[in-house]
Amino acid sequence: MLTDIISTEGSDTITNRKPRILCLHGFRTSGLILNTQLKKWPESVLEKLDLFFPDAPFPSNGKSEVEGIFDPPYYEWFQFNKEFTDYENIDACLEYIEECMIKHAPIDGLLGFSQGAILSAALPGLQAKGIALTKVPKIKFIMIVSGAKLKNESWAEKAYSLPIQCPSLHFLGENDFLKPYGTELLKSVENPVIIHHPKGHTIPRLDEEGLATMLKFIDKIQKIVSNKEDVDVVTV
Repeated sequence: MLTDIISTEGSDTITNRKPRILCLHGFRTSGLILNTQLKKWPESVLEKLDLFFPDAPFPSNGKSEVEGIFDPPYYEWFQFNKEFTDYENIDACLEYIEECMIKHAPIDGLLGFSQGAILSAALPGLQAKGIALTKVPKIKFIMIVSGAKLKNESWAEKAYSLPIQCPSLHFLGENDFLKPYGTELLKSVENPVIIHHPKGHTIPRLDEEGLATMLKFIDKIQKIVSNKEDVDVVTV
């Protein structure tokens, strides 16, 4: 059975597979929780994507904000101080994400929520600088829900000194405490696609306008994946 259907038109090799996305969950939650949260989106969206939901590498070392809503265990990607300016274990986190991308290869893009969104938005720039994800193909797109920039000056310089050029979709919640920081992130992005919603710090449901924007973005990334020139292997 072929997992990828490949055809040849002229000299171009085309693969008709779904975009494969590594999904990075929020702080002190889990891959299973993010998987559950994304089920708010309609099947017309989810059926077009191959989504993978790893748990972050570190067990939660404090109380989770979702305790009582979602069952444990809970995980965190890295640790930080109260000002969000000093980080612990971020290098190990980046290596772990790369290992996940290799495990589920080929990963085309990233989807992140909250802390996972902060990482997802930083990784294209870190990869372009040769600081992270050096063993995997270039990230082709990102989907950012309740995102922000890294606040540590050293990491921020590495991540955002060049504009984020890959296609990106950003969700901004009217009542999300991270909205000002998600808006600031847009200044470091070329041609961002934005979905506004009235909710807070959450994975939002898609209204009619948001659904149309989402499906248009998926169509765009599907074309990017389908016209890859480096695809020459069929998985059997």
